[in-house]
Amino acid sequence: MAEVLSQEEIDALLLAVESGEVDLESGAHVESGRVIRNYDFRRPNKFSKDQLNTIEFIYEDFCRSLGTLFSGLLRTRVVAEVGSVDQFTYDEFLQAIPNPTILNVFSFLPLEGKGILEINPIISFSIIDRLFGGPGLSTFQGRPLTEIEKNVIEKTSEKILVLFKDAWSVCYEINPFLEVIEINPQFTQVVSPTEMVVVITINIKIGETEGLMNICLPCLMLEPIAEKLNTRFWFAGASGSSAKNYSQCLQQVVEKTEVPVSVVLGRESIKIREVLELQTGDVISLEKKKDSDVEVYVGSKLKFYGQAGWMGKNLAIKISKVYREGSD
Repeated sequence: MAEVLSQEEIDALLLAVESGEVDLESGAHVESGRVIRNYDFRRPNKFSKDQLNTIEFIYEDFCRSLGTLFSGLLRTRVVAEVGSVDQFTYDEFLQAIPNPTILNVFSFLPLEGKGILEINPIISFSIIDRLFGGPGLSTFQGRPLTEIEKNVIEKTSEKILVLFKDAWSVCYEINPFLEVIEINPQFTQVVSPTEMVVVITINIKIGETEGLMNICLPCLMLEPIAEKLNTRFWFAGASGSSAKNYSQCLQQVVEKTEVPVSVVLGRESIKIREVLELQTGDVISLEKKKDSDVEVYVGSKLKFYGQAGWMGKNLAIKISKVYREGSD
């Protein structure tokens, strides 16, 4: 976005035009080396550079939380970074995104209007493949979503919108709500084609798959809170709030992560010759008494001791004590 000129700069520019120092055809000031861009009055920028920077800060926090969420959800390394924050007409935004694609239309309550969370098919189908137990490869072939796939994307998008709320809480309390999912940009008209929108482009890498996520926020929707979109306001609330939100998000992901739990009934050393001669029905005596505690491992770490037994028709372990390193 072009910088706003001061009155002194405007006066100097007009004087340079009159003296012939500026070539109006090229639009460049030869002596100063400063490029003067043409201003299109039909599509004026709605927000200043400082306000766009604030929106970028908001979505940098969002990206950190998104990477944590997806890493836990998909059980693979996910990196999300803000690529750019800029202003376009709504029509330019629609022309820039692929067709078909995944378009999540959401409300931004209590603000009036709707925004769009666009997830490129490469990323959408990589998420679907990963959640269905695959390696995370994108299987997109230009086809529409099945009902099962649409339900998966809907649930995932709702989780993403929760992160929107957390990221924006530093500046303003919003409650995003998913309205509908579309795949054809031409059927998604949240504002008129000539209205200005802020577009946040996010680069996402899931394992070895890379793609984009675009967030479209109409300027008309954000105008009521424009005064809150400044870096001083953001830094005043971000120091404690963003760290707290990030910690809460990390805790939620960790608490929902599944880990393998195994039990070691006992150990015994035998010769290789004896191993080769083992047959069905042979018994190996373990160096452990019948009623003694067994070791319970979480992942590869010894964490508990317990008593083996039955619960209904299944084998079970009753935890008797917590293992503390150095206690043995």
